[in-house]
Amino acid sequence: MTTQTITYITPDEYLATQRLSEDRAEYLDGVVYPMTGASLYHNQIVLNTGIELGIQFRGRPGRVLTTDLKVRMPDSRKFFYPDVVVLSGEPQFHDERKDVILNPALIIEVLSPSTEAFDRGAKFKAYRTLESLKEYLLVAQDGPFVEQYVRGENGRWTYATTSGLESSLVLPSIECTLNLSAVYDKVDFNS
Repeated sequence: MTTQTITYITPDEYLATQRLSEDRAEYLDGVVYPMTGASLYHNQIVLNTGIELGIQFRGRPGRVLTTDLKVRMPDSRKFFYPDVVVLSGEPQFHDERKDVILNPALIIEVLSPSTEAFDRGAKFKAYRTLESLKEYLLVAQDGPFVEQYVRGENGRWTYATTSGLESSLVLPSIECTLNLSAVYDKVDFNS
């Protein structure tokens, strides 16, 4: 049995290499994790969700951003690329490069078989350290199903699910509604 050697790098080394790379990688406590390519339906769900929320943000403060901006945790030892990030106000950045966001109000991850455990576990644990984060959604690819975590006034997270193409869910953190028929437009669950 071979042992894989893990190389640790600093947050500054990660940012320097990531900014020069065409490939995306996330950073967790000194270790870089390359991101694999997403499926057709993963990309379709991300795009559909971004469009659905973006339309509702027209003329309002805040922004809906997808896939290519990193989010940094307060300890600076964790950087992730969420599928969709929503800001309720002006963006706050890590530095003058303006490619690392510090203040998401809502983060949405589209679940993939290879990332689901991480998205539910270590990633959500890290995201909860963001004071600005009020809501976290996990969106299934294999059927119309969304898991919603909302941070309450007391700091506790509540959990709810929404399923079915005829359903919608209210996103209190950004005062929007997400229609599952729009999220899953052009997604074939039978393929």
